[in-house]
Amino acid sequence: MAHKSSMEVPMKYPTKLTLRVVLTCVMAITGGLIFGYDHGVSGGVTSMDPFLKRFFPSVYEKESTLKPNSNQYCKFNSQVLTLFTSSLYLSALVAGLSASTITRKLGRRPTMILGGIFFVGGALLNGLAVHLWMLIIGRLLLGLGIGCTNQSVPIYVSEIAPYKYRGALNMLFQLSVTIGIFVANLFNYYFANLLDGQGWRLSLGLGAVPAVIFIIGSICLPDSPNSLVERGRLEDARKELVKIRGTTEIDVELKDVVAASEASQKVKHPWRTLFQRKYRPQLVFAICIPFFQIFTGLTVITFYAPILFRTIGFGSSASLMAALIIGGIKPLSTLVSILLVDKYGRRTLFLEGGVQMLICQIVMTIAIAVAFGTSGNPGTLPKWYAFVVVGIICIYVSGFAWSWGPLAWLVPSEIFPLEIRSAAQSITVGVSMINTFFIAQFFTSMLCHMKFGLFIFFGCFVLIMTVFIYTLFPETKGVPIEEMSMVWQKHPFWCRFVESDSRTKVDSHVEF
Repeated sequence: MAHKSSMEVPMKYPTKLTLRVVLTCVMAITGGLIFGYDHGVSGGVTSMDPFLKRFFPSVYEKESTLKPNSNQYCKFNSQVLTLFTSSLYLSALVAGLSASTITRKLGRRPTMILGGIFFVGGALLNGLAVHLWMLIIGRLLLGLGIGCTNQSVPIYVSEIAPYKYRGALNMLFQLSVTIGIFVANLFNYYFANLLDGQGWRLSLGLGAVPAVIFIIGSICLPDSPNSLVERGRLEDARKELVKIRGTTEIDVELKDVVAASEASQKVKHPWRTLFQRKYRPQLVFAICIPFFQIFTGLTVITFYAPILFRTIGFGSSASLMAALIIGGIKPLSTLVSILLVDKYGRRTLFLEGGVQMLICQIVMTIAIAVAFGTSGNPGTLPKWYAFVVVGIICIYVSGFAWSWGPLAWLVPSEIFPLEIRSAAQSITVGVSMINTFFIAQFFTSMLCHMKFGLFIFFGCFVLIMTVFIYTLFPETKGVPIEEMSMVWQKHPFWCRFVESDSRTKVDSHVEF
């Protein structure tokens, strides 16, 4: 019988899900907890009247004096207010692009530690702010932290995790993000009326606590075998691979890592290399997946759920409670994804989530259009109507949280070969941050001018991205990260771009 090369079927490395791997990944994804907390806290804080009165008095005056029969769509329209939320993502863009060099030269852990330090500084400065510039500088520091951690953590987890469990373990990052958002909404709800209206300081400042835990944890984490090999520490890589795989039969996997590292060392300019024709599939997905993730519209609900709910007729406390309910849906739905991703695959979750979100956006558009029309004057909305709107949004959020939420971080981190991995991940983070900045900065203006048509706008992108995945995305479950090139060679569209790699895994020339 003819022997099947590794180009035909993925190599199945001997491996176990060891306690060391689980603990290592859990500690690493604490970075997602901080990201989620800072991601979710700003929307609740910007809906608190004492915060608005102190830092954005013109918005507070407009919101508090707006007549019931006035256009509710425009009550929070302020570019200065949205700058508080969006400024974070400009610095995250810069840090995400810069962090690739640190990740490549010094390893994943130093980048994670640096991100944690930025998180601590930003959270403390925001919590102690007495001037608007302190808020903005604090948010910029938080953005630097997000750029560093989002660039390094997904790569680190993908390299540590056994290929059989890579999807579930990597999705712990997104689970951590959703837990962070939920905790932020919870704190916003309970702190809103504390300290004579100064409870927003607690909401902002407590982000430093998980950041300190993340720094300590990152110092204690081991380097990934890929990073050790990349820096010439072959024997350390062997020892670490034995520990995290729970077996001494690691020669085949180590040979693959070394071979990939040798190819990586030949690449002196990874950014230039990334744009070569043979890396076209990875480049396309590095750009399109984070772009579509942001333009599902879920980011709007995460940032501005309290503001959105106040716009459609909820009171201040009721809007924070509604945001809290939605925040609780995310981690539960992400758990569903963790349980299913390595069983049913990435494509299935991508497609199901896209269809679910599209249906919900159509229903949501109709519901808000009926209640508000184009005048933005809802009159008196019955409670059951408000509950229906919250219910629809919860179903929409769940669809995102078990598909595009976690998969948009998992898939890019696992499809890049080592020689372009850091640069490509930086592009993924950069695209995500620049589009998040756009949405965060201009959402209130878009809501004011597009009204309920805003949900049609996002729905069109959900339709396009679902077709995009159906047509162009190959399944990557169960494929070892160093053998991912085979999925492009077999794809009917991408095969024309990918050159066959004559260096097979089983015939590697590296001797041990």
